[in-house]
Amino acid sequence: MLKKERYRAFVAHFTENMPVAETELHYETPYQLLLAVVLSAQCTDKRINMVTPALFRDFPTPAHLAASDFDQLFPYLRSVSYPNNKTRHLLGLGKMLVEEFDGEVPETVEALVKLPGVGRKTANVITSVIWNQPNMAVDTHVFRVSKRLGLVPQSAKTPLEVEKHLIRHLPSKVVHKAHHWLILHGRYTCVARSPKCEACSITSICRYYEKNGGSLAMGKPSVSKSVKK
Repeated sequence: MLKKERYRAFVAHFTENMPVAETELHYETPYQLLLAVVLSAQCTDKRINMVTPALFRDFPTPAHLAASDFDQLFPYLRSVSYPNNKTRHLLGLGKMLVEEFDGEVPETVEALVKLPGVGRKTANVITSVIWNQPNMAVDTHVFRVSKRLGLVPQSAKTPLEVEKHLIRHLPSKVVHKAHHWLILHGRYTCVARSPKCEACSITSICRYYEKNGGSLAMGKPSVSKSVKK
């Protein structure tokens, strides 16, 4: 199976079986999503969704964040990972949104990464989720699954390398969905320690499955003997 065929099969499968693919973070506005994604670094979406309702209620705009201080904001973030750093990030983020972006979330990766607590991954999430821009955020799930499937070579060692490879080979119109396809597949099926190959519907295009001869899938024989390494 050539690389372009593998990508074509990947896109066809998820287009049919997961036509609607969205973030599991709860939000209603670009500002709310921005806060949620910043907070979600090294923390579960489930935990963030428990924290954000009160945060969104009491800090409904960037101006409210900018007018706050550490002691006011910290209690809302106490239960997330790295609460001290994230409190400072949100305070700085609110201030910069007000002072440099007229209280609006910027629509480009280049502008977003200027905000405290916003790296390339977060900026890619915001632009792809809100505006469907063909940007690929590479988290641990995307990094792992794309390499296991064979969409990205094992020689890709950094998130940026994986991002560039996926962008180069995926149709631009599905990039914003493919981000979620890979994340959700990695979160619920192609998990890190014990991938659930027996429950996976794309083993026929998976290099990881073929390499292990199907042994990871409860003793099932490989269904992809024709896949070339």
